[in-house]
Amino acid sequence: MERAEAYGFPAAMSGSFLLSCLLFAAINRRQRGPYMDEAFHVPQAQAYCHGRFLQVLRVCQSGAMISINVPWALWKENDLWSLLSKRRFLLSVIWWCGRAPGRRQGVQKFQSNDARNSLNIQANKMGHGWEWSVVTCCVSPVRNPLSLSAFQWDPMITTLPGLYLVSVGVVKPTAWLFGWTGSVVCSAGMLRFINLLFSAGNFYLLYLLLFKIHQKNKAVSGFQRILSTLTLAMFPTLYFFTFLYYTDPGSVFFTLFAYLMCLYGNHKTSALLGFCGFMFRQTNIVWTVFCAGNVVAERLNEAWKTELQKKKDEKISSRKGSFADLIRIFQFLIEYLISPKNLVTLTALTWPYIVLVTVFFVFVFINGGIVVGDRSSHEACLHFPQLFYFLSFTVFFSFPHLLTPTKIRKFLLSLRKHPVQYSLIAVISLFLIWKFTYVHKYLLADNRHYTFYVWRKVFQRHELVKYVLVPVYIFAGWSFTDTLKSKSVFWILMYFVCLLAVTVPQKLLEFRYFILPFLIYRLNIPFPSLYRQLLELAFYIVVNAVTFYLFLNRTFQWPNSDEIQRFMW
Repeated sequence: MERAEAYGFPAAMSGSFLLSCLLFAAINRRQRGPYMDEAFHVPQAQAYCHGRFLQVLRVCQSGAMISINVPWALWKENDLWSLLSKRRFLLSVIWWCGRAPGRRQGVQKFQSNDARNSLNIQANKMGHGWEWSVVTCCVSPVRNPLSLSAFQWDPMITTLPGLYLVSVGVVKPTAWLFGWTGSVVCSAGMLRFINLLFSAGNFYLLYLLLFKIHQKNKAVSGFQRILSTLTLAMFPTLYFFTFLYYTDPGSVFFTLFAYLMCLYGNHKTSALLGFCGFMFRQTNIVWTVFCAGNVVAERLNEAWKTELQKKKDEKISSRKGSFADLIRIFQFLIEYLISPKNLVTLTALTWPYIVLVTVFFVFVFINGGIVVGDRSSHEACLHFPQLFYFLSFTVFFSFPHLLTPTKIRKFLLSLRKHPVQYSLIAVISLFLIWKFTYVHKYLLADNRHYTFYVWRKVFQRHELVKYVLVPVYIFAGWSFTDTLKSKSVFWILMYFVCLLAVTVPQKLLEFRYFILPFLIYRLNIPFPSLYRQLLELAFYIVVNAVTFYLFLNRTFQWPNSDEIQRFMW
């Protein structure tokens, strides 16, 4: 590290964190209470802060013996009983033990005659009045698996509790150390500050990743690395959620950390960090596969170069070539992967990731799906146009690199050379848009998100608009791929497989889903010129300024509600 870079990086990181702290204070003054999805996340984290954790206890030979502490309000009128009588369920231990429970005052017993689930439930009336109760039940037979979704504190929470666990692990020791008590502990502002810490961690990880990925490029200066780090740390969609209690900053932190460890060859640590990322958002398992794919792509690239050297064929490379070259590469890929020796070697290299992916599939099998909460609003589907939306999103935020006169001229030249191939791509794109376009109910109903206005102002303007945009998608895809030509064809193939896996199954058009694939793409493209880097940073600053101005000052109210509504990503 150069002397100037050694001083410049801490200065940039400290300045960025100070600016974020000032903005954080302004946002918390204007929006003190939970907003949007915070209404689900904050109460859940506060319950964790008070020691009320979800737990599952499986005992008895006939099935599962589970005890629960619940407020009596959930039990009265058989509300809880209706949940327990479902065929697939989870019984959780919820400790509502802020005060001593007092003495037992009464017992009620219920028994289900359902042949599928024989439930013996005992409700113990404890405390003063009917404040809360202890429920014990024995479930049989075992063939009815426990589901992780039927008994949730809040069914609107669809992710695993990684964010809440980290929050408790940071807030509780800090509160003890400084002697904080009362409402300040685990308040909305305190919980939001956790994401500010994640943001600082992301800044450092982005710098380390840029340094590692481009370490062979000696032409890159320390100033360029710091400037690119600052730019990516201020990426608008990610930076905005730094100031709210959402899962995105923590999800990005653990995923980028896992990627960094993978690049340094520490695969067990990478898999462990990948598990932490999975606990923040289940779809992050795709980036665990991406880390494993990095290892596989590196081995494939080495073997392919050896293959070319043996044949003394200098016309074919692993980076770019004609359609016939790609056919040869795919033939080599198949031959390599069907070799038992090669499979054993790859398994030995990637076994930590294989273990984690196996754990993921076990979770999906037991849970009956990837979502742990409201499944009706998060149904998987083959939404292929999501790839087109992501490519357009990437061109918008990377226009200094992707939308240049040189790029446009090269694309037109390529279009002239390969008209048949582009025509085929256009036909396939039209078919995918025709048959696989889905419009989520949230997209049409929630006018607080920018996607609502993008859809209404662009796609709903006319039925044919979505088809007219196909040439834009094709250019975006070509430009996107062209900037990755410095990577091996195996890396590009692996990245696109992960990109499809993380975007296509999503029914809802949500820009937050594009954060990680965008960052990984942006980290791996060659360093642009200093002018383009400065233009990109200036653009991000303007977008952030407009976003926060709208959020703080352009509030509105719905006709049937007194609550203040704000615009956001």
